[in-house]
Amino acid sequence: MNQLNWKLRDVCMTILGSALFAISVNLFLQPLKLYAGGFVGFSQMLRTLFFSGLRGMDIAGIINFCLNIPLFVLAYKSMKKRMFFGTLLSLAVQTILMTLIRIPSAPLMDDKLAGIIVSGVAGGVGCGIVLTSGASAGGLDLLGVYLAQKKKEFSVGRLNLGFNMLLYTVCAVIFDMQTALYSVIWIALFSITIDRFHYQNIEVELMIFTHDAEVKEKIMKKYIRGVTCWKGEGAYTRKDTEILITVVAKSEVGQVKKDILEMDPQAFIIEDDTVKVTGGYQKRLI
Repeated sequence: MNQLNWKLRDVCMTILGSALFAISVNLFLQPLKLYAGGFVGFSQMLRTLFFSGLRGMDIAGIINFCLNIPLFVLAYKSMKKRMFFGTLLSLAVQTILMTLIRIPSAPLMDDKLAGIIVSGVAGGVGCGIVLTSGASAGGLDLLGVYLAQKKKEFSVGRLNLGFNMLLYTVCAVIFDMQTALYSVIWIALFSITIDRFHYQNIEVELMIFTHDAEVKEKIMKKYIRGVTCWKGEGAYTRKDTEILITVVAKSEVGQVKKDILEMDPQAFIIEDDTVKVTGGYQKRLI
């Protein structure tokens, strides 16, 4: 029953986050005639160039969904089922709302920069909710899943940076430099918000003092995280103890601590989320 409730919560949060992103784009960004990053921004550009004569609805969401179909085919074998269906749900919600929500004829906020801030932050929070719920908003995330399986040195961050640089360069050439620069401000706010909101982008160091030798095995096998350990001695008890160091995503911390304390109720855990990790640490979308 708890598992069912947890899944239902993730479905609801995925819908909520996707709706928030679609609203941030249609109600705040599009009236400013600016472009989101990634495949959504590319879809907006295609809409403006080739389908500007359509009246009554905006088809950028439909174009975005169509562009994601081949990416789903590519990434399918590399994705867990939970992420696959969560991403499909997110894209469906985005497509429906971006198509049905009418774009205001004039910006809702008189100050252009204020509108960009509201849209960027709201959109980032929305996508952060989707990612934290075990799904993704599609687009470059799907392509990143595929390429990460093919090339060990691949970086999702570089893919996003390169794609958006190309997108906004084209934007500056086709439209004007001001449109491109304001769109860059939007994507910067959007990206910063996702990083702050999405716990899986935050690494946490755990230092664990335990008498149970199986704790390190649990962390390595269940969470696929490296553990460094050494022998210690309690200054007061004079008993041998194991000192473990591991780094996990902040989204994993609660469950890791729960597992440790179930195995060793007397375990002592120190948590530090100010660490910076370089090297073999694995970031995960889910």
